Amino acid sequence: MKNNRLTLAARPGAYIDPSNFKLESVEIPSLKEGEFLIKVLFLSVAPVMKFYMLDGAGIENPMQIGDVMRGRGVGEVVQSKHPNYKVGDIVQGKCGWQEYVVCDGSPYYMMYKIEQRGLSYSTALGVLGMTGFTSYFGLYTVGGLKEGDRVLVSAAAGGVGSNVGHLAKIKGASAVGIASTDEKCKMLVDKLGYTAAINYSKENISDALDHYFPDGIDVYFDNVGGEMLDIALTKLRRYARVVCCGRISQYTHVDSSEYALKNWFKIGKTRSRMEGFFIYDFEEEFPKAEREMAQWISDGSLTYQEDILDGLENMPIALNRLFQKKNVGKQLVRISD
Repeated sequence: MKNNRLTLAARPGAYIDPSNFKLESVEIPSLKEGEFLIKVLFLSVAPVMKFYMLDGAGIENPMQIGDVMRGRGVGEVVQSKHPNYKVGDIVQGKCGWQEYVVCDGSPYYMMYKIEQRGLSYSTALGVLGMTGFTSYFGLYTVGGLKEGDRVLVSAAAGGVGSNVGHLAKIKGASAVGIASTDEKCKMLVDKLGYTAAINYSKENISDALDHYFPDGIDVYFDNVGGEMLDIALTKLRRYARVVCCGRISQYTHVDSSEYALKNWFKIGKTRSRMEGFFIYDFEEEFPKAEREMAQWISDGSLTYQEDILDGLENMPIALNRLFQKKNVGKQLVRISD
């Protein structure tokens, strides 16, 4: 049986190009004792993947040319010689960009069995997976959300941001989202729990923030960094919390230049807190977050948005969509039915 996979062929420039990858077809080895074979159903796409491709990116170990591209996936166990995994189990973990993966259940793979909740298995990579957990712990734990807080979210129509509007609303807070198109802004308000949305490609962000936050921002959930973060820092309310989740505005730089914050001193002036986090620091609490968010989906308090392409060969296109601001919600690729 053959396994199709995408390996790293060249380091990327500002954007991802299909030539950065090589499509290979290799034999699937026979299983050894303690191993099991996963047929990949969905693969996740996230901006951090570009850093995996860079030489010395400083996130985990840099990939080498010829390595299978890294990424999380959800799949079905189709063969097993492992006592804890049986044929038919649905799991999610580090699958890589391939149609099949042989796993030994070691901590490297971070494989979790998925509880069937009547939802698409894709949700295990989105709202009920690391993306959703990032929204949950970023807002509630790092952001210290309180009832009545006024929340600003950048890249609000992305995978993480698309969950934050409802998560704020559930706890008695309100959120305003920033997005790149009128279509995305409408979706934020009509479907994803935001009270208002700002189209940064058309509107003056500073003026819009003065309008929606006349008394200042309590929580800024930042997925963008750069100039947008700098502007938000000037609008903080006293004792505000800035959640440093992502900085996609900087991800297309091909040199070492980074945007230098001008308004960092506003943190001290407003007695605010700006904090980053690593989602796996909350791993022991993932089951609690998954149960709560699944219940909120069930009772209609939380809705989610997925953007799904089909086919392993479209993984590079899907990854590029994040940097081209084309994705609407969590970007995924369906590998197999």
